[in-house]
Amino acid sequence: MKKCKMICYCNTAQLLMILLAGCTGSKDEEAHQPSNQASAVQTDEKHTEPEERTKIRKDEAEPITESEESATKAANDTSSAEEKSKEDNVLAAYSSEKIEYARVWLQLGPNQEIDELNVRHISAGEPINPNDDTSASYPEDVTQLAGSRLMDGSVTYHGNGDGTIHVYNVPLRWDSADDVEKGVMREVTENIIKNRKTVYVDTGDNEKIKRLIDIMMIHYSLISIRLSVPD
Repeated sequence: MKKCKMICYCNTAQLLMILLAGCTGSKDEEAHQPSNQASAVQTDEKHTEPEERTKIRKDEAEPITESEESATKAANDTSSAEEKSKEDNVLAAYSSEKIEYARVWLQLGPNQEIDELNVRHISAGEPINPNDDTSASYPEDVTQLAGSRLMDGSVTYHGNGDGTIHVYNVPLRWDSADDVEKGVMREVTENIIKNRKTVYVDTGDNEKIKRLIDIMMIHYSLISIRLSVPD
């Protein structure tokens, strides 16, 4: 009987130890679970923080980029304005009439490689062909531009004062009146007046205009000289 009691006591003690061990293990697992959850939260935060920082950096970078673009544009505009001002200053020393003569030749002159640009003023009423008394007369004041050589050609025009000119197709040199049949020159010169063209004059290149002004020779007729002399 004593042996049976001892065995029972031993079995009971072992059972209690097993139960206690199970409870302890369960508590340890529960104690470890919060730690694992905290670790998962930290892992999520690590993944989230770089994305949020990148977004913040992008948001902060946008105003800086726009500011830099504005500054660059302003600098370019200032540079362009300065360049234009320099170009305008190239012609500041010249009269508007000389600038007009040069612009007209630069646009319409048959030969740009000239060593001299001659300017002659012809008053309204003067014959288109001064060598023929049957010639029709100019209906308005005109300016004739020509090089120093016949091959340079010429441009005869009237400035309208609005950026346009009337261009007359007048030859620089006429044939002798003896070589033309009677009445033909009248018809030819009247057709020149009827077929005049209106042309808009471009501003042109200032450096080329300056070069033409520098080689310009302005000729005044005896009539204009007499009118300019005081009584």
